[in-house]
Amino acid sequence: MKTHKKFLAVLMALSCIPATVPQYTAPVIAQAAVYDQPNDYGWYFNFGFEGTTDGFSSRGSASIASSSDTSFVGSNSLYVTNRASAWNGASYKLGSNFKAGTEYSFSAIVTYLDGDSTDTFHFTLQYDGSDGTTYYDKIATETVKKGQWTQLANTNYRLPSGASNMQIYVETDSSTTSFYVDEVIGAVAGTGILGPDGSNSNANNQPKGGIILGDIDCDGAVTANDIIFAERGLSKGFDDKQAEKAADVDKSGEFDKDDVDFLKQFVAKKITEFPVSAKAVDVSAMEAKFRNVNIGKSYKYDGENNPISTTRFGADPGWMVYDGRLYIYTTNDAFETRYDGQYQENTYNSGTINCLSTADMVNWTDHGAIPIAARNGRTQNGCCSWASAAWAPDACWKMINGKPKFFLYFANSGGGIGVVTADSPTGPWTDPLGHALLTHNSPNCSNVEWMFDPGVYYDENTNEAYLFFGGGRKSGVPAATPGTGRVVKLGNDMISLASNPVSMNIPYLFEDSSVIKIGDTWYYSYCSNWDVGNQTINGVNFGSADILYMTSKTPLDASSWKLSGNVFKNTGSQRIDNGGNNHHSIIYFKGKYYVAYHSRQYAIRKVKAENIKIYSSNGQLSADGNYRSTQINECTFSNGKLSCSGDMKGVSQIEWLDPYTTVQAETMSNQSDDVVVNGLRDTTVAMKSGSWIKVSGVNFSKGVNTITVKGSGNGTVIKVCTGSPTGNVIGYVELNGSMSENTVAAISSVSGQKDLYFVASGNATLDSWSIG
Repeated sequence: MKTHKKFLAVLMALSCIPATVPQYTAPVIAQAAVYDQPNDYGWYFNFGFEGTTDGFSSRGSASIASSSDTSFVGSNSLYVTNRASAWNGASYKLGSNFKAGTEYSFSAIVTYLDGDSTDTFHFTLQYDGSDGTTYYDKIATETVKKGQWTQLANTNYRLPSGASNMQIYVETDSSTTSFYVDEVIGAVAGTGILGPDGSNSNANNQPKGGIILGDIDCDGAVTANDIIFAERGLSKGFDDKQAEKAADVDKSGEFDKDDVDFLKQFVAKKITEFPVSAKAVDVSAMEAKFRNVNIGKSYKYDGENNPISTTRFGADPGWMVYDGRLYIYTTNDAFETRYDGQYQENTYNSGTINCLSTADMVNWTDHGAIPIAARNGRTQNGCCSWASAAWAPDACWKMINGKPKFFLYFANSGGGIGVVTADSPTGPWTDPLGHALLTHNSPNCSNVEWMFDPGVYYDENTNEAYLFFGGGRKSGVPAATPGTGRVVKLGNDMISLASNPVSMNIPYLFEDSSVIKIGDTWYYSYCSNWDVGNQTINGVNFGSADILYMTSKTPLDASSWKLSGNVFKNTGSQRIDNGGNNHHSIIYFKGKYYVAYHSRQYAIRKVKAENIKIYSSNGQLSADGNYRSTQINECTFSNGKLSCSGDMKGVSQIEWLDPYTTVQAETMSNQSDDVVVNGLRDTTVAMKSGSWIKVSGVNFSKGVNTITVKGSGNGTVIKVCTGSPTGNVIGYVELNGSMSENTVAAISSVSGQKDLYFVASGNATLDSWSIG
């Protein structure tokens, strides 16, 4: 049998494990051990993954490795990544000690650092039944908070009768997030196994490693008894490293009198969380890191808030408002290459949908590109197996069974409308139907030239939702009356039709449906076609590819719709860019109306500045390649009329950003052109030497004492300054090799509202930041 190379500490067994908690047995062991017979603690095995995968095998597409990024015990844990499906992970085959039909105690400690704020994890058994069929059974299931170690345990799990070839593994319920596993233990039935007690601790006191800050006696709570242990440790030192780590409540890296004072204040309830000690900064050494750094460029100029993001192109914006945030969903344009490797004009080969959100209309959080169309060669893990494209999305949400449910509608090229659902505005998204919601085979849709461009709106006052779609025209049909627009009422579940689609008489319809209800009036807007010239209908004057709107109080009554206005002229005629299709949404958010649309101006600037060669289908050079970026301008609404003009200046910030909470690094108003956002939902920002990100209108109402940046980078320094990438420096944060929080003392003061910049001296990945 294997023997242990080290114990966490004998003290943990003798003094840190109180007799009043009998379900906790003996110390957790950091390194692997497998026993022929149960050891003194009742364990058959214990895996700590200290520099090894301890006999675990990768499952599915997953990659596994011992990682020092984080650990519950010891220095390492098992890192599981590259997961294409929820069941992908790491498995361990149970040995002959484990008998079918017998009860055992199993435990695994898990956490994850990227993704949604919570995720569902399963500790699962795979086995072959006596009939030769492979079965799966859940040993334990828990909801895990991001960044917090959580125990998956079942002290009396019965292995199924007749089972053979038994394997245990950890998986997620539906996500493909990377995660960490530590301290996997199999034991005699009824054996309790020490695990984190995050549910009973202040989240601020729960650092990585599973220790509760201040809980020096390891009883799961911070009490006066811990003060006694702290004072004893101050005079005599600690034999137990875990206890010493718990005593370092300000996380300065050294236990001292300040920690004892903070502990006393916490127990006396004079403070509710422990302050973080800031590291002193060697300003000269930090400045030296930037001597040869060239500041990156952005083609979104100073004073401009358009486009909303430059980390990737994005077209055909749809929208949704939820919980004080505006969410924008766009077609994910991306540079394409032809057979000879040269860039070619956009062919709209997109199977993913960008998701961004904002609370202030200027700082946008990039949640990544949602994988939708599984049949698109550029999409990985698309949730719709039947779809080959994902274009022109629109979204809404509704309370269903007492919980908010989110619906994202998209076009499968010109062949149909699909819908995916989620429990969050950012996903993960799933396909509830397994097929399109609407196609050319749907009632009254056979003569719709382009079955695309959904526009949806749910009215919670009437519990009615309507979906508008369609575009183009059949050969020989007059441009003025294409007859290809449709409206349909959705079912209460939002993924079915309450009635058949109704034809609308939409003058000069080209494409692009958007809908909003103002008072008791529905506003349907669209892009006119390219054969308008100059027309006036119902007193509304318009030209080719302008955004027009019609109004009605009864959406399914085709005769009730009247052309009522021209809300937004083509971007070419407004001299924003060279013109093109004019896809938009009309938005209401925090008391104001806006028009979101796409423009090619950012592509024009980038192509020209970098001398990028983009070729059209006939071999001609293109100024913009038809690569589009989403922009937003404020819209006026007066006497029932909507009007908006576009420009690069964009909108004004409607509220200041609070820096005293954790701010995601992917929340930006601008950035250098080399910045990349990676991941999905909870994303990270990749930077190079000279890269910078900008956050506008940061409200330093409490000044600045400390700066915390969560990130990784081998000695890379993040310079934090106001006004510009070379402006007033308020602090330098040096990053180590692993993803971690780094807190430093500010080197200068700041007050009022300022634009904040983060500049990198080298390669770095940023997750979040805050001011203290």
